[in-house]
Order: sequence, then structure tokens, then C-alpha cells
Amino acid sequence: MNGLNESVVSEFMLLGLASSWETKVFLMLIFSLIYLGIILGNLFIFFLVIFDSHLHSPMYFLLANLSLIDVGLSSTTVPKMITDLLNEHKIISFQSCMTQICFIHIMGGVEMVLLIAMAFDRYTAICKPLHYLNIMNPKICVSFVIAGWVIGVIHAMSQFAFIINLPFCGPNKVDSFYCDFPRIIKLACTDGAKFEFIIAANSGFMSMGTFFLLILSYIFILVTVWKRSSGDLSKAFVTLSAHITVVVLFFTPCMFLYVWPFPTSSIDKYLFIVDFAITPVLNPAIYTLRNKDIKISIKRLSKWGHYVKFC
Repeated sequence: MNGLNESVVSEFMLLGLASSWETKVFLMLIFSLIYLGIILGNLFIFFLVIFDSHLHSPMYFLLANLSLIDVGLSSTTVPKMITDLLNEHKIISFQSCMTQICFIHIMGGVEMVLLIAMAFDRYTAICKPLHYLNIMNPKICVSFVIAGWVIGVIHAMSQFAFIINLPFCGPNKVDSFYCDFPRIIKLACTDGAKFEFIIAANSGFMSMGTFFLLILSYIFILVTVWKRSSGDLSKAFVTLSAHITVVVLFFTPCMFLYVWPFPTSSIDKYLFIVDFAITPVLNPAIYTLRNKDIKISIKRLSKWGHYVKFC
């Protein structure tokens, strides 16, 4: 026991994504461009919704919050991943590792609640259009966001409380580009079976439960539209297909890592590139480029810019 206390791990070594120099440079350029797209795209949507009064509606309020969370979620991992690609020794301190894990799970929990809120918003708009504004009133929208943060914090801290006091005395190499509970538990100098169960019960249940709830809600919407429109699902399917794409992309890595027995391969770190880099950069395109209101808002912004320029 004394030996354990004298050799407490103070930092972890991340093994990262690639080994060859050419691949590292290529990935650094690609992820730098992706991260730039995440920041610019999501912040553009966030400020567009704030400053354009025509977009002050429940759907765009939730979308603006989703954009902010996407920036936060990607920023917990992508900047370090980019800088580590050119570093031979990818070191992260114990405190930074624990902080990164907390923020990943807080942001992830908030995003799951926001995706549920956006699905409920679409259900209300399509299935109960006459009651839409009464149901999706400002109080309900703010409640969704507050509930997201509360659930996110509880979700993260309920797992973190068990992990923070684990003894780390031996290996400190993490086969990934970021810290997360499953990989860190495997490095603990104790039997991690019960802690793996806690993570699976918490993150696994939350991921799978939210995923199936969202899929069922979209199926229910499509069935409702099919009944009301005599079998014509084309318009509704086009609208919802983008939402379903985001849901599948976001939850597939989560279920792979947290629902199944903890993986021994390194495939999960490549899957989570989707959550940290691909989904956040796709969300602005999926939710806005095919959106009529956003296009009109961008045109208004462009006209206002020309007006200011010539004044």
C-alpha cells in the first residue's frame, strides 16, 4: 500500500491517432479546418438567432443553444488533439484529464436533452400546429435548457465521484486522443469491474435510452403525417432525415463505447472523432442550409451589410 502511495500517477500519456509524420501533418491540417468550420459555423448561427428578431422562435432558440454546446463539446478535445499531432510526447496532467472528462460528459448530457427538446418541438409543430406556441412557450424552452445543464452536471458528477478517488499507480498510457472514463478505469490499480458497470449503467443507459426515444419520436411523427396526408411522406421525411442523420451520427459512438462491454480495441477513439469533430461541423449545415427562415435571415444580413457599407 505504501508503494502505491509513493508512485501515484500525476499525468497520463495519450497515444493519439497516428504514427507516421505525413499522416500527422495531414490530420492536423484537416482537423484545423474542421475546427475552424465548427467555430465559425456554430457561432454564426448563435449570433444570427440572437440579433435577428425574426428568428426568435422556440426552434431557433434551441438551435442556438445546440450550436453553443457543439462549440463547447468540440473545444474540450479537438484543440489538444491538433496540437498533440505534432508532439512526440502527448502528455496531459491528472487534473486536466479529470477536467476534460467532466466537461465532455456535461456537454454531452446537455446535447442529448437539447436533441430531445428539438424532437419534441418538431413533433408539436407537425402534429399539434394549432397549439404549438402555447405548448412551446418561452418558459418551456428555457426549462429545457436549464434541465439540460442540470442533467448534464448530475450525469457527469455521478460518475466522476466514483472515479476521482481510484488509485493510479502503474501504467499511464491512454490509447486515445482524449480522456474518458472507460480508458482511465482500465489504468486504475484496482478491480474496475464495478466501476465499469456504473459507467455502463449511467452513460450507457442515458445514450441508448435517449437514442431510442428520439427514433421513436421521429417514427411517430412520420406515422402521424402519413395518416394525415394520405400516404405522402416525402416532405416530412426530407425534413426529418437531416435530424435522424445527426442523431445516428452522435449516438453510434456513445452506444459503442458505453453500452457494450468496455472495448479492448482502439476503434472507439476513431468513432468519437464523429462526436467531437464531424457532428458539430455538420449541425450548422444540416439544420440551416435547407432552412428557409435562415436563408432569408442571411439575405437580410447581407442587405444590411451593403447598406452600412455604402452609408
